[in-house]
Amino acid sequence: MTIEQLKERGLIILECVSGSKAYGLDTPQSDTDIKGVFVLPKDEFFGLDYVPQISNETNDIVYYELGRFVELLAVNNPNILELLNTPKEAILKRDPLLDLINPKLFLSKLCENTFGKFALSQIKKARGLNKKILNPMDKERKSVLDFCYVNNGQGSLALKKVLELRGWKQKHCGLVNVPHMKDVFALFHEPEAGFNGIIKSENANEVSLSSIPKSIEPVGYLYFNQNGYSTYCKEYKEYWSWVEKRNETRYEGTKSHGKNYDAKNMMHTFRLLQMAIEIGKSGEINVQRPNREFLLDIKSGKFEYDDLMSMAQELQNEMKEAYEHSFLQSSPDKSKINQLLVELRTNYYK
Repeated sequence: MTIEQLKERGLIILECVSGSKAYGLDTPQSDTDIKGVFVLPKDEFFGLDYVPQISNETNDIVYYELGRFVELLAVNNPNILELLNTPKEAILKRDPLLDLINPKLFLSKLCENTFGKFALSQIKKARGLNKKILNPMDKERKSVLDFCYVNNGQGSLALKKVLELRGWKQKHCGLVNVPHMKDVFALFHEPEAGFNGIIKSENANEVSLSSIPKSIEPVGYLYFNQNGYSTYCKEYKEYWSWVEKRNETRYEGTKSHGKNYDAKNMMHTFRLLQMAIEIGKSGEINVQRPNREFLLDIKSGKFEYDDLMSMAQELQNEMKEAYEHSFLQSSPDKSKINQLLVELRTNYYK
């Protein structure tokens, strides 16, 4: 089923503008995100064709089936609690059926964990971007040879330097294991011996061993930093995957404010922590934020990274204290939620 079919068949019971425009944090460059709820016809709900949610390719538009919507409310999912409590001015369509839902039924101390975890994930994203911006990786991928070293007096030299100084080619070298010495190999060199080389190809992920007569003496010993190579490969893959998928507008914005962190992620960190505190203290979800100017200042990079980290820690401490003294239920009553869902479907299918 597609979004167009949902609309053609009149299955949507809630449709709202979400994201920055619902939070009151939009700017002229902001996209319009849409979230909503639909109800499957009875035969499709009871049959094999249950569809929990439908979205477009970019996930800017997402609709949740009623059962999935209530299921996510029951675990205090931040996005779904925000959808249920969308400000009137951001609601495009709302079926009176939804009047049966009392938001208080769902709000619980789980919000400390769900909103808090979501906030911490935004911090991690901002930190991750900070690391990627400050430590860009060359497009040309390093090989195993870049992580090999050869003994030299009381120290060592990079293998590539040894090859350069001695005028050797890696394909004329041979390696054999040294017993009881992990990642250390006896190094041999003989252009006419037909050794397998140190690596078979530039894309190799390990060194190559050769069969070498015991009568031949090694020219040195080679150490392959296998852990370092594995870490590099992982970081290389993550970095260039990020480059390929990153939002260029946000990235250019990050470079322009010069603070070297994803300011949008950081803004949402503070929004989520502040919302969590409000829920713990008042039992209310305020989707539209009252401190627009402060949050947009974060988004525009007006604060230093370390200062934001300190402020975020203070909010986390305040959030913890708020939930220690909160009057909220520990977790939602699933039996009551189940009764509500049955009532919602019964009324809809009538």
